[in-house]
Amino acid sequence: MLYRENGQFKTSYRADNAIFTIRQDQIAIALLLLLAFVGMPMLASEYLFRAILIPFLILSLAALGLNVLVGYCGQISLGTGAFMAVGAYAAYNFQVRIEGMPLIASLLLGGLCSTVVGVLFGIPSLRIKGLYLAVATLAAQFFCDWAFLRIQWFTNNSPSGNVSVSNLQVLGVAIESPVQKYLFCLGFVSVFALLTKNLVRSSIGREWMAMRDMDVAAAVIGIRPVYAKLTAFAVSSFIVGVAGALWGFVHLGSWEPAAFSIDRSFQLLFMVIIGGLGSVMGSFFGAAFIIFLPILLNQVPHWLGIPIGTETSSHLELMVFGALIVFFLIKEPHGLARLWSTAKEKLRLWPFPH
Repeated sequence: MLYRENGQFKTSYRADNAIFTIRQDQIAIALLLLLAFVGMPMLASEYLFRAILIPFLILSLAALGLNVLVGYCGQISLGTGAFMAVGAYAAYNFQVRIEGMPLIASLLLGGLCSTVVGVLFGIPSLRIKGLYLAVATLAAQFFCDWAFLRIQWFTNNSPSGNVSVSNLQVLGVAIESPVQKYLFCLGFVSVFALLTKNLVRSSIGREWMAMRDMDVAAAVIGIRPVYAKLTAFAVSSFIVGVAGALWGFVHLGSWEPAAFSIDRSFQLLFMVIIGGLGSVMGSFFGAAFIIFLPILLNQVPHWLGIPIGTETSSHLELMVFGALIVFFLIKEPHGLARLWSTAKEKLRLWPFPH
């Protein structure tokens, strides 16, 4: 009975076009942000920051970028790990080769380099789509894996391809403790989530969705396929590149090309599918599902007192995870975000049936 819109009148276009039009949603988001920025730094442990919260935030950002391309524009991509690697290695080169380069500038320039590579590999999307486009983006994954492993200039002449960063600073403030790294990532995720939400509600976002639903009809009504598809690749690659730079700089600190392998690309694609295609909130739901489910599956046998080995536990985790993916694809192809939207609609009508 509390989730109602009675008495909430909109008297301006700005109020009618707000991201959250219901006051209860605005309060809930404000409380969530307060918990994230103030509550978690005071309550969470170091393990929670390093193993769960920081990876969750960075993978949410990467899934958000992939969702722009796959969920909103309908262009399948299997090379997300490659674009993350481009962002990480480009930011690393800006950091080590330019004296006094600010950390945030390095991360954003890494995302810009990822944008260039993403648009380059997105050009085939102008002529091909579906499975063929997936194979074309998969080529980006294999090419980047080879380049960062064999071309030593990218790794500052490291023969193994392994690079490392340290002494992260923003405006003279060191980013060293888990809490500082968490807040740094949270700031990036919050800004990019807000920008992406507004972008998909704009004219270019409507063009992406028109191309996703029926590209021929979109071209008939005057939407330029070249512009729509390449901008989707550009925006997606930029966000994914920044996420890759954060993954290397903040979460790993030291990494090699295997950190951005094809497994990472599939993991992000599963996040988008499970969380919900074409939904900003779905990117966070998918990342939470991918991060928390393996931890839960590893702990449940111990809670129930069932003796189980580490190898069996890892295999069981993969089996349950795969079964849940198939379940979501069959029962709820729109993902967890759709279930969340349905629950909210039912709350607005409860206790009335319709």
